[in-house]
Amino acid sequence: MLSIRSIMSRGRNDAIITVRAQRETGPDHGRQKEVTMCRNLSNFALIFFFLALSGFIFLLRNIQTVENWKCHTVSAIYQLQSRIQSSFIPVNLPTFYNNRTFCAHLGQKPSAEDELEERYLLDSIAWPGPPPRSTPPTLRQTSDPVHSLFAILPTKEGREWHVGDQLEVLVQMHDFQGRPKHYGGDFILARLHTPELGASVAGKVLDHRNGFYSALFPLLWVGSAQVEVTLVHSSEAVVVLRRLREERPDRVFFKSLFRQGFLSETTVCNMCLPPDQQPLCNYTDLYTGEPWYCYKPKMLSCDTRINHAKGGYLKHLITNREALLFQSGVNIKVHIHASGADRINVLPPRKDVESSSVKPDAIKLAPSGYYYEDSWRALAGVTMRQFNESSAITQCLRNKVINMYGDSTVRQWFEYLIALVPELKEFNLHSPKNVGPFMAVDSTHNILLKYRCHGPPIRFSTVTASELRYVSNELDGLAGGSDTIVVLSIWAHFSTFPVEVYIRRLRHIRRAVLRLLDRAPGTTVVIRSANLQALDQEVSLFNSDWFSLQLDEVLRAMFKGLNVQLVDAWQMSSAHHLPHALHPPPVIVKNMIDVLLSHVCPEKKKSQET
Repeated sequence: MLSIRSIMSRGRNDAIITVRAQRETGPDHGRQKEVTMCRNLSNFALIFFFLALSGFIFLLRNIQTVENWKCHTVSAIYQLQSRIQSSFIPVNLPTFYNNRTFCAHLGQKPSAEDELEERYLLDSIAWPGPPPRSTPPTLRQTSDPVHSLFAILPTKEGREWHVGDQLEVLVQMHDFQGRPKHYGGDFILARLHTPELGASVAGKVLDHRNGFYSALFPLLWVGSAQVEVTLVHSSEAVVVLRRLREERPDRVFFKSLFRQGFLSETTVCNMCLPPDQQPLCNYTDLYTGEPWYCYKPKMLSCDTRINHAKGGYLKHLITNREALLFQSGVNIKVHIHASGADRINVLPPRKDVESSSVKPDAIKLAPSGYYYEDSWRALAGVTMRQFNESSAITQCLRNKVINMYGDSTVRQWFEYLIALVPELKEFNLHSPKNVGPFMAVDSTHNILLKYRCHGPPIRFSTVTASELRYVSNELDGLAGGSDTIVVLSIWAHFSTFPVEVYIRRLRHIRRAVLRLLDRAPGTTVVIRSANLQALDQEVSLFNSDWFSLQLDEVLRAMFKGLNVQLVDAWQMSSAHHLPHALHPPPVIVKNMIDVLLSHVCPEKKKSQET
């Protein structure tokens, strides 16, 4: 082994050899070598400096060209990458312009008469709101159902009510700090009910625009009756909903699959798309002018579209402060308590009707009906019949064709009937579940029951492109007659669009209904209205009852005075004690079907004795 001493001795000898070598070369030889290296470096530096200067001058003169070349190169790479990816995954969502007229006034230009009607309809549903603010309100400044209250107002005779009278309730709204509000715009529901009797009726709420509201009820049965008042949305929340409706019709987006051979692409679709982001496929209906567009696939033509489907719901639509306005159990569908008694005792009708406390305008506030023993009793338009047995339904629908058009709320009627009537056998059309079209046949009694969804916008899972039909076009294809029943329910899928879009759609359907009734006056046309549904924050931003209420009022106004019948699903869901649901529970659907069949098969009048 080598010792430390030997290693040190070897190192000392190597150092001596190195010094001797340096002495042998001498200082002149080293100095000459350094001079040669400096000359070479100077030559290279001049060359590098000249090249750098030339490049800099070239860059200054051609900087615009270089930038364009760079952009085109990046763009080409991006387009190639996008083209490859688009064959496998949907494209990104477009940036939407917050311009309410962009979406609302697409399609055929309305006539002067149509524009006048549209203005009237929009004015009729104008909603009061908070006064302008420099900054958005905090939660503490908004309507609080816990601090708010209502009181039952006495009649002229004191606190005595009879059947036939009108009950008036005064509601006063307060904010979360307990301070009374001095402006209107809150969305409030009210109902009067007697659980022991299965009796209930929806109230009419009037906004006095000063923080006070009146809820009016007709008194229709004897006994104890309880008042229930509910804040659906605060006036501040309605402001947010209105803004979303007008500025973000893209918050529900749609998609279509395009396919040819082994190549397929999926693109975003909607009634209104920004036209300057990429080429569009125009699927505007040739007969109605109803607009619908999809972004053109990168590698396929527009006529290779296979289907239509709901794409999804956009997120992050509101600020964190605005999100506080939509809290379940805090300010969405929360009961308002009474400051005193919330019950009255209703006595039998007065003998002297003229001394009744019914006000002159009470008849204008009369509901379409009410529940008693959980059965709907219509107050106008039809004499109610109860179709409790399937045989009664079969007898009513014998030799008839029932055509149902619309959203899933009328599809629920189709499903109810085929489940209740064993003779109605569903014919397998190999249609997608919950989409349709569907058909059921009772060959013994010659009954044909059909359902088809309305045209886009429709938020179903997947609808074959060939099955996308507009209701007005379908109605034009019906011969009609006394053996034909048409049922329409079109509202739920229009809540995310400006009201003008809904008005235009109903206008086309109304014209088709009038054409049908002109050529076949015996045709029965029944329209199902909107209904209330369960709400939380997410549902409120897309399907709030406030959206539905506005559409429902437009629907009633546009078909008023025509030979069509209305099933008032709004009041039937509002008055009932069961929780609100987009697809109401069977007991409510049963009552809706009873109203429908009461119109189809009215009670026969007793022949007068001669």
